[in-house]
Amino acid sequence: MQLRYKTELTDEQYVTESAWEDATLSRCPLHPEGGCGFARHGTYPRVKPAGTKVPRWYCGKGRRTFSLLPDCLAARLSGSLDEVERAVEVVEQASSQEIASDRLRPDIELPGALRWIRHRTTPVHRALNAIKGLIPEPFAALPATITDFREALGVVHLLPALREIAEEHLPHLPPPLGFRPPLRQGGDSRTGFQHGTGTDPPMALR
Repeated sequence: MQLRYKTELTDEQYVTESAWEDATLSRCPLHPEGGCGFARHGTYPRVKPAGTKVPRWYCGKGRRTFSLLPDCLAARLSGSLDEVERAVEVVEQASSQEIASDRLRPDIELPGALRWIRHRTTPVHRALNAIKGLIPEPFAALPATITDFREALGVVHLLPALREIAEEHLPHLPPPLGFRPPLRQGGDSRTGFQHGTGTDPPMALR
């Protein structure tokens, strides 16, 4: 299960400072009273930026792992939230997804570039629409776009700011902004909460 690691570090600073070493989770989210064998459970690597590690903990009683994802990183997607935000903004401002694809991913064929775009734009717009309902002021009347939300808040980096504003809703918002787990076939999302308890969980999407 992913939890928020509140930090103002950029992704590069997070790696340079090995900030995962300073991350703390003082009590088990399942058993705040203690007695469950809650303990640090190492780290797992991220594909990008190179050298990134995410700290995690393990509840022996609940047989569940918990990781602290810093605000600078996208959830269940390689790279930073700022990179995702810039990509979505390019798509919003382009006259077509094909043109946006050529600008964002000229290194791969068009079908792959379009899939890359959809992995970012679709869940981000879904999250923005959800936030409009969850936090009506000041978002309800706004189009669900990066530019409109950013201007309403007066911020340079929208998605990290939304992690702060919508923190209580993060377990229910889709990645890469929120931490909602992927659905199993049939709509059961329970397994998505659980990281593997071995050396590393599945790598983030490239």
